[in-house]
Amino acid sequence: MKKMNFKTIMVLAVMVVGILFAACQEEYNNESTSGKLKIQLTDAPFPTDLVAEANVTITKIEVRKVSEGEEEGNTFITLSEEEMSFNLLELTNGVTAGLVDLEIEAGSYDLVRLYVSEASVLLSDGTKHAMKVPSGAQTGIKIFIKPSIEIAGGLTSDLLLDFDVSKSFVVQGNSNSLAGIKGFIFKPVIKASNLSTAGRLTGTVFDAEDLAIDGAQVSIMAADTVYTTSFADVNGEYTILGVDAGTYKVEYSKEGYQTTTIEDVNVVAANATTQDAQLLTN
Repeated sequence: MKKMNFKTIMVLAVMVVGILFAACQEEYNNESTSGKLKIQLTDAPFPTDLVAEANVTITKIEVRKVSEGEEEGNTFITLSEEEMSFNLLELTNGVTAGLVDLEIEAGSYDLVRLYVSEASVLLSDGTKHAMKVPSGAQTGIKIFIKPSIEIAGGLTSDLLLDFDVSKSFVVQGNSNSLAGIKGFIFKPVIKASNLSTAGRLTGTVFDAEDLAIDGAQVSIMAADTVYTTSFADVNGEYTILGVDAGTYKVEYSKEGYQTTTIEDVNVVAANATTQDAQLLTN
């Protein structure tokens, strides 16, 4: 496990929701009015030797359908009311957990609402910190989809939710030691990405002897601003999901090594871009 840095922006590529509307392969029908909906949950690595678990309990999931007429109001469709609990640290580097699998009406959808009843952090010494979830259980956590995702009958669309755990689980006290941590405040930060216009970045980080670098930080930069961050696993491998198609600068860093920067990394919609990196010791 790696040492926690709560000031680092992460993707805690914490929540992924993939919305999949499956077509009937043998009896395709352009006039179909519904598709199959699957929702999955994922997370990005949480590098720390202080935290053992980062838990959330979801009790309800809704999606908002945009009205077609000016006089009609937007409609929320309930997708699930099953209580589901997840340790987000177990869902890393592309690993997902299924949330929903059902039929849903074709149309345009612009918002997902997650109802979270509980959130907690378990430290490596066994200390548990429970957090209040402001309005999350009553009105839900709103995640806007921009642009709206279009669902056509018999076609497939995917939506990814990135749950930024480093911003969502805000440490109180000194994060450099177990004794210094006094608690956490839960302020959920979640970004929605339409996978029809987004891709994923994957690769391996290694040293001068081609050995994997565990815990190397991978930061995707857009116009000198951090777009998202993840960390390599024990094999030096990383996967960052839901990256909007475009060209980025990617920085690879690790304490004890020189930072490596790679310019003009092109992420293609609905595809995987592979980018490896070598770090030299200081």
